[in-house]
Amino acid sequence: MSQPPAPHRALGRPPRISREQVIATARRIVDAEGVDRLTMRRLATEIGTTPMALYHHVRNKDELLVALLDDYAARALRRPELPAHPRDRVLAATVAVHEALAACPWITEVLTADDLMSTSALWFVDQILDGLIACGLTPERAVHAYRAIWYYTAGEIIVRATGTRRRADDDRPTYRERVFADLDPDELPRLAQVADRWAPLTAENTYLDGLEALLNGLLAAA
Repeated sequence: MSQPPAPHRALGRPPRISREQVIATARRIVDAEGVDRLTMRRLATEIGTTPMALYHHVRNKDELLVALLDDYAARALRRPELPAHPRDRVLAATVAVHEALAACPWITEVLTADDLMSTSALWFVDQILDGLIACGLTPERAVHAYRAIWYYTAGEIIVRATGTRRRADDDRPTYRERVFADLDPDELPRLAQVADRWAPLTAENTYLDGLEALLNGLLAAA
């Protein structure tokens, strides 16, 4: 007995997709699995289209990441009312950026590529530069100071996020904890003195203290 013919699958263009759909799907992948798992091929598969169809909306992965940055900045970055004093303005703008990025650490990982930046976040950079210049730095030194502030901020977020993720994945004592448990106080007296308190001490949120100390040092050259 002959089998009925397979249903005919119509050929033609893949279903039309929107830029909003592309960004929303990419955001879902990154939120669940991280930036490294986001590829144009994976994104096309999730949407149910072809990689070529994506290129009508984003030319490559870098452009897709910038679109994700802009999307997140538009939703999460709120321009605060900044203080009149320029030093306080620098602190307030930087803390606002830190709070927004700490809530979504993968954004910071993308930004550390260094040539990717959200246009929605440029207002914060401009406010920081303006405050630094008003404090007496030249525009050139203000850029250098901003870079130091950004490196400190990005590093703090990434280190904390990575440590939190590793502890969540494995509740066994870390390599550092095992080493610190057997320190020789004669060879490493200061580390041995604080070894049993190292974890809670380093878990404290001292970001603002460090930022103020860094800013004081940067402005001392003004």
